[in-house]
Amino acid sequence: MQQIPVYSFTGFLDSGKTKFIQETLEDTRFNDGERTLLLIFEEGEEEYDFSRYPAQNVWLEVLDQQTVTTKQLANLQKKYKAERIVMELNGMQQVGDLYMRFPEEWVVAQEVMFADSTTFMAFNNNMRNLVMDKLVGAQMVVFNRLTPGQDIMPFHKIARAASRRIDILYDYTDGTTQFDDIEDPLPFDINSDVICVGDADFALWYRDVTEEPAKYEGKTVCFKAQVAMLRRQKEGMFAPGRFVMTCCVDDIEFCGIPCRYEKSKTLDSRSWVMVTAKISAEKHPLYKGEIGPVLTALRVETGAEPADPDVCTF
Repeated sequence: MQQIPVYSFTGFLDSGKTKFIQETLEDTRFNDGERTLLLIFEEGEEEYDFSRYPAQNVWLEVLDQQTVTTKQLANLQKKYKAERIVMELNGMQQVGDLYMRFPEEWVVAQEVMFADSTTFMAFNNNMRNLVMDKLVGAQMVVFNRLTPGQDIMPFHKIARAASRRIDILYDYTDGTTQFDDIEDPLPFDINSDVICVGDADFALWYRDVTEEPAKYEGKTVCFKAQVAMLRRQKEGMFAPGRFVMTCCVDDIEFCGIPCRYEKSKTLDSRSWVMVTAKISAEKHPLYKGEIGPVLTALRVETGAEPADPDVCTF
């Protein structure tokens, strides 16, 4: 089955998505004649100018992001014999909901979020779940319409709260751009004999170890967690973890890491334990075929006091 690459551009209305896509399709390095289906899920004030494209194998369709179906998407690709998809998404809709309706052969090659710096903080304060939804999956976020000398730290902190690996580009009103080079030291020492993860730092550690498990290969970690049992592996394993909130109470989820422990059957579900374990990077059913962190318990101390806070945030 031939995979169809999808280039996805997210952000709220008038954040600069249309302008960037227009300029991308005007670039001969991108638009070299490959048959391209341009899907628009949000119509802004700017319109696409096809007359400026170096190659004319571009077809535009306007769709409703809430109601579009897998069959519709597949039929449009077949209709235009598209070799790739470029999408401008609706900022008021969840990105993942649309991705779930992709035809099987569609694969996201790149996701970029655009954010108008003059309105971004208001969106983050009032619709943080939609902001985080876009930041979490994006490879890059572009904060545009910044004035030269403006404080970029508030934007940096929000982007890094969503992902430590996202690239951040600042686009200024004087035409200059700047990549983010602010270093964020972790609140724990990953080079110590035992990495001690504090209660308030679990969410940050969990994200870091799941994003870059190879970095922790062979290291020892100690943290407080709640006991969760794995459905498929009830013998000799459990998943110590914590409830984590990304942006609001509606998105609280349990984040656990599979852990080998021969006495796992003696543990009570949801009880608090102090875990000291070796970390390895390997495949596990929990990661659906991908490499992720797996623990091997060196010591599991029961009867631990509940973590403070019991629900942690990034």
